[in-house]
Amino acid sequence: MAEAAGPPISDALAWALPFLRRYARALTGSQKLGDEWVRMSAEVALRQPELIAEAKGTKLGLFALFHRLRQPFGNLATGESEDTVKGRLKDSLTDMAPLQRQVLLLTVLEGFSVSDVAHILDMDVGEVSRAFEEARGELQRVAGIRVLVIEDEPIIALDVAEIVRNSGHQVVGIAATEKTAVELAKRHSPHLVLADVQLRGLDSGISAVSKIMTSMSVPVIFVTGYPERLLTGEKVEPAFIISKPFNPDVLRAAIAQALDTVTI
Repeated sequence: MAEAAGPPISDALAWALPFLRRYARALTGSQKLGDEWVRMSAEVALRQPELIAEAKGTKLGLFALFHRLRQPFGNLATGESEDTVKGRLKDSLTDMAPLQRQVLLLTVLEGFSVSDVAHILDMDVGEVSRAFEEARGELQRVAGIRVLVIEDEPIIALDVAEIVRNSGHQVVGIAATEKTAVELAKRHSPHLVLADVQLRGLDSGISAVSKIMTSMSVPVIFVTGYPERLLTGEKVEPAFIISKPFNPDVLRAAIAQALDTVTI
């Protein structure tokens, strides 16, 4: 009796694509550039599924293909955005090398093992391990960033604030509403905003950030329990997204990467 066939490649890709969109946006700091790279990867995978079939899973194979196709995107292969970071942030950025950033995002944000990352980047496991340790060490040097937290759940807000402070940064305020968020941003000019997507009532973290952006340009990290809803690629969406619940290393990595790029 023949074995039952697995899910069609299109279904497997549909499941994996939101994760790749999150990674591509974090790597480039841009929804537009990241999603363009992802679309090309998906098109190639659909036309030549054998390119990802050798991996132990569709997600792993898709991420590996994504990096194999990096050449047409020039400097995106190094994790750089076409935009420049505002001058006031430059002194606070890490000197993290592109490889270190890629390894950190793949392991901490996307949950791949070191051996998986070695497959994705087509590198030796030892090299990836060294890059990971170097990246973690570099994170310890990023300090003194002013962070505005937009979160309406008191316990979660305090936990986030503690992680931010333990990472050496300053929490300039915690806002539970759009109005308070805008007021705190104008008062403290944060270097970075960390926002929940859904606030109380009809308030929205995305709406609060949009209002803040009318008077300043600042990197933003969105936190949500349903990241796939913000990773469809069908409309203007955040470039930096992390999932609830998250561990401190995920937040530290996201902060470092957000400050190394500019959201669009």
